[in-house]
Order: sequence, then structure tokens, then C-alpha cells
Amino acid sequence: MKVTLESTDKVVTLDGVPARVWQGHTERGVPCHAFIALVGVDREADHAEFERDLVERATPRAELQAYPARMVFP
Repeated sequence: MKVTLESTDKVVTLDGVPARVWQGHTERGVPCHAFIALVGVDREADHAEFERDLVERATPRAELQAYPARMVFP
């Protein structure tokens, strides 16, 4: 499965760990979201470029403002 994600300005705490909410869609267009606590960059990659891109944040879709716990898969 391939998923395209964009960072949002929403941060939640899951099991005591802060995680940013990312929103996006699968390659077949199914809307989805991810809770991401950590992102790594390859040592040879352009870290400055990555950090500039990481600052860009979208407003979360309405359905991500409050989400039921059943939507979180371990």
C-alpha cells in the first residue's frame, strides 16, 4: 500500500507520547491519517531542505478535530 501524507498542526498524546497528526490518502483515494511521533532522515540527505519542508503544516480536516479511539490501530 502507498499513502501520501501531509503534516497538520494538530498534536495528540498516545500512550504518553506526543505525536503529530498527518492526513492524506491511499493511492486509490481512501482518506486516512497517521499519528507520527518521530521522523528520521538519511545521513546523506539534505537535512536543511527536510527541516524547511517539515515546518509546512496543513489545517486538519474536520473529521480529525475529534476522532474516536476505535480509529487508532496499534
